[in-house]
Amino acid sequence: MDDFVADLDFRPKPTAARPLLGLTVLVVEDSRFASEALRLLCLRSGARIRRADCLTSARRHLAVYRPSVAIIDLGLPDGSGLDLIAEIHSGQPRVPVILGTSGADPDASETDVMAAGADGFLPKPMETLAFFQAAILRHLPEDLQPKGPRPTSDDRVEPDTLAFREDLTHAMKLLELDSPPMAYLRPFLLGVARTAHDAGLEDIIARASGPLAHGDRVSLRALLSDRIRHVAAV
Repeated sequence: MDDFVADLDFRPKPTAARPLLGLTVLVVEDSRFASEALRLLCLRSGARIRRADCLTSARRHLAVYRPSVAIIDLGLPDGSGLDLIAEIHSGQPRVPVILGTSGADPDASETDVMAAGADGFLPKPMETLAFFQAAILRHLPEDLQPKGPRPTSDDRVEPDTLAFREDLTHAMKLLELDSPPMAYLRPFLLGVARTAHDAGLEDIIARASGPLAHGDRVSLRALLSDRIRHVAAV
């Protein structure tokens, strides 16, 4: 009797309208704005979301449970998401779907995540339900797939702009350090800019490389301050 009960699957079954119902998605992402977009995509798709903002936090999650899907940002404050992808890929039992994500060059990033053992790559921004659901469903085992025909939706999610402001404020604090960690900060801001469709911020960050000169730091801080005031006024 106990063996029979243990074999039963009590998870909700996916439906055409909510094809990820019953799945747990672990999002390893330090951007609040990108995380909010993923939260809305998961919510609309029926999945439960858990979030970690760094490698250390993600490893704590993975020590407790095995998610159905792991979506891992490549640029994290305490290291590279590629290392975590490789760890999860080699783990037993393996997480069914591992996806990397980044706001950096999509071709190079996709090559890196696939080499590390990921199943696929999600370029930022992630906004449409159809793209998000298809990226996960194409890699899910058959027993976790929704049955029958499934309508596709071009609906887009719009994350809360307060999360955008939180990201900009975080970047401002890092820029105030004597030696800002540009190796981390540059891809972080690039991903935030692309998620927010902020072409001006994206252009400035894309052209920045190496340590910032004092004048460049002042200009970038002024730009971020302007964006923060604008978001607060909306």
